[in-house]
Amino acid sequence: MNLGFRPREQLSSPSLYTSMKIHSLTRWSFALVTVFWVAVIASSSFSAREQNPAINKIAPWVLEKTADGGETEFLVALAEQADLRGAAALSTKEEKGRFVRDALWNKAQATQRPVLDWLQARKIEYRSYYIANVIWVKANAEVALALAARPDVARLEGNPTVRNYPIELPEENDAPASLDTPQAIEPGVTYTKAPQVWATGFTGQGIVVGAADTGYRWDHNALKAKYRGWNGVTANHDYNWHDSIRAPATGGSCGANAAAPCDDNGHGTHTAGTVLGDDGGVNQVGVAPGAKWIGCRNMDQGNGTPARYIECMEFFLAPYPVSGTPAQGNPALAADVTTNSWSCPASEGCSPTSLQAAVEAQRAAGIMMVVAATNSGPSCSTIADPPSIYDAAYTVGALSTSTDNAASFSSRGPVLSDGSMRRKPDIMAPGTGTRSASRTSVSSYTSLSGTSMATPHVAGAIAVLWSAQPYLRNNIPRTEEILNASAVHLNSNTCDGGAPLASPNNTFGHGRLDVKAAVDQLELLGAVSRKVHAGAGTYDIPLPLSGEPGVECRSSSVYTLVLTFNNSLASADANVTGGTATAGPANVSGNSVSINLSNVTDAQRVSVQVSNVTGAAGQTMPPTTVSVSMLVGDVNGSKVVTASDVAQAKALAGTAVGPTTFRSDVALSGMINASDVALVKSRSGASVP
Repeated sequence: MNLGFRPREQLSSPSLYTSMKIHSLTRWSFALVTVFWVAVIASSSFSAREQNPAINKIAPWVLEKTADGGETEFLVALAEQADLRGAAALSTKEEKGRFVRDALWNKAQATQRPVLDWLQARKIEYRSYYIANVIWVKANAEVALALAARPDVARLEGNPTVRNYPIELPEENDAPASLDTPQAIEPGVTYTKAPQVWATGFTGQGIVVGAADTGYRWDHNALKAKYRGWNGVTANHDYNWHDSIRAPATGGSCGANAAAPCDDNGHGTHTAGTVLGDDGGVNQVGVAPGAKWIGCRNMDQGNGTPARYIECMEFFLAPYPVSGTPAQGNPALAADVTTNSWSCPASEGCSPTSLQAAVEAQRAAGIMMVVAATNSGPSCSTIADPPSIYDAAYTVGALSTSTDNAASFSSRGPVLSDGSMRRKPDIMAPGTGTRSASRTSVSSYTSLSGTSMATPHVAGAIAVLWSAQPYLRNNIPRTEEILNASAVHLNSNTCDGGAPLASPNNTFGHGRLDVKAAVDQLELLGAVSRKVHAGAGTYDIPLPLSGEPGVECRSSSVYTLVLTFNNSLASADANVTGGTATAGPANVSGNSVSINLSNVTDAQRVSVQVSNVTGAAGQTMPPTTVSVSMLVGDVNGSKVVTASDVAQAKALAGTAVGPTTFRSDVALSGMINASDVALVKSRSGASVP
């Protein structure tokens, strides 16, 4: 069982607790079967392995299921993978998404065609996925061996369809009134500090959350207005909903290939409610009520397969119409962040690397994937299944709501299943007694516990953070750094080899989510050298915050640096740490600091450190240094005054200063004239050290 939740009753019911632990038992059972078959193959077919090394590329589960001549489902992973590194240099989510989708699509088209032609010629059932460059195939051992023998195939992995014990969510009237009574703003939401950010006007607006789960009752009062496919009058599910459950799978009460959002279990409706649910009345169950959601059903009555999980990740990368195909995918409609309260254990066919390429592709595209740590705690190294084990995923553990105690069921690190010893989880959020939307009716609610409930708290918090701080949107590394730094650090050494108490650690990660502190974190966003050209206006030369500094080219004894921050400031100090100059007082106004530099000499680099920066909310930031190269006459910014600078000043002689010509007015007169040409000529050959 892969659902990362516990109905409330399981906390006191051994039988239900046992049923919820079935995914762990199944994982062990499957491991034993795997060991058995590997032993059989090793002992009885060693010479066959030597003669046919392709067997080594086939997962033991596939060998087992096809040993009697039968057919089974498996995934054919191609050897070549797309190079997505170029996405990191792109600035917007739209650019990143288009680059990643096209790179993946083109690689799949180029490398899968020979395999697909081979399958088609033999009338073998298949389905192609580009996000991980894999092909789903249903075939026998002969086909599996033939595919594994191909040099363009890396490996074959199982895609089993499992049926664990059914888990029914408690209906609204099954729960104690003390937990199911509306709280206005639910305790878990309050504990994230999200309402304090709402008070400043930021509720997640402009952010799209992709929800992957058991499906959704989209018309629930707490969800309908937040669904991107609803315009207030009619629903359009194209590009907003996808169902990965295909016949002959039953799809439970929703059937297969549902054309509209449907939930065959209830888990998905509940998790979506915690992300952004709000009925406009007393049921404020979501962290980001201003965000929108799109959905994908990746589980059939609570059970998934690697192919289903990959299919939903592919949909979020580039959504397409309900009756369409991935070829119609539009990355401009991609999710910003996804919430994933599920795992893929070995019983469902996942090896440690099964979903890694797809998860990393989403990250490269600027989609932040938030995932549940699973419920196998309190033992250490129980974070063992994809996607929670991946560095590219942001993994969430569960706290007992309104406390800083780890829930006993919350899984811990370090990650052993892939040999990485990676520290997990990344962060903690409220995960017990979480009241949210129920699929029972459009107005029903229920309370559940699990890392499944903690995860959507974090996904919603990211939506709130990105709406309040747009510069962070889809900058996943920086977002993680800020969430981690602003978390309430909780010390532990329980799963850290007995080291001294510290944070981060393998029990709490970086600690308890605090979205208000994350929003209030101070960041230096930009710096300029500002100059006034007589009555012609004020113009700014942008200064890089890292790498080689920008070049100031004017003749003046006073220079003004203006630094811009993401939040309003209360105070700041400044001093020169490099070069010849004198810094005046740091003048704070709103979210900017102005610093006048005097006694500046030519042909040098001046570095200014701003320190003791305090935000209006009381936050502080470490000292930060900004540098600018001073070289009078370098109007083209090449760091050397040459004939090209003189020619540029001559060509503009007689014109007034404007937004594109102000660098040539080195005399600051408001006009570009002979005095500017003379100044540039007099510096010819000079360069910055």
